[in-house]
Amino acid sequence: MEEVGSNRIAASCCLRLEAVGRRFGALVAVSDVSLEIPYGERRAIIGANGAGKTTLFNTIAGDFPPTSGRIILFGQDVTRLPSHRRTRRGLRRTYQNSLLFGGLTVQDNIYLALKGLEPGRLSLRRPEPDDFLFQRAVDIGTGLGLEPILSSHVADISHGQQRQLEIAMAVAGTPKLILLDEPAAGLSPAERIGLVQLLQQLPRQISIIIIEHDMEVALRVAERITVMHHGAIVVEGTPQEIQQNQTVHDIYMGKHVH
Repeated sequence: MEEVGSNRIAASCCLRLEAVGRRFGALVAVSDVSLEIPYGERRAIIGANGAGKTTLFNTIAGDFPPTSGRIILFGQDVTRLPSHRRTRRGLRRTYQNSLLFGGLTVQDNIYLALKGLEPGRLSLRRPEPDDFLFQRAVDIGTGLGLEPILSSHVADISHGQQRQLEIAMAVAGTPKLILLDEPAAGLSPAERIGLVQLLQQLPRQISIIIIEHDMEVALRVAERITVMHHGAIVVEGTPQEIQQNQTVHDIYMGKHVH
């Protein structure tokens, strides 16, 4: 791996990957990835299609375990823990494809995200009108600019607003780390500007890792960028360093990279 700006001072990490790999039969999707994310950092992971970015997210989130290596989350080895136990520890993620409930309102979706973190989350009882989580859902939605559409059904709001809602749901329950999988996908230029502003205003106590094909979004959101190619990390650096790096230019131009 090429390390740009390698004089970085070590910091306590919310996430550490130690030689993480993931195979699907003979296919190596992620190869020997080691990575550290300090608390409060905004990190972008970029690379061409097939670089292994989403597979890496899936191993971090616990959607399937790595076939090699270790995952240390908030100081604990979670390599073999299922996804719901990682969620309880403060990890959240969004997906490339929306997992929203289109027939429910924006407020209802945020409420369910909060309810899913509660001990009685599997209860079939109808919530009471004064359920404190309803007001908490309003507070979260309002704080992230969704107040005008809280009572709207998700199927009736724009794609950009749906992406905004997904972030609001990820923020529910005061997470320590959020994984955002291509949040700008399908957004208009104006919606992308709004997304960048939304991510920039999230509390600093929340660490963020974002996978993004839109280089401009990644460069504006992240403080540090990791570039993947063929399942491995090939370059890391600041946004300015990544913009000036020839290896990165070669990857995005489709040139052969060793």
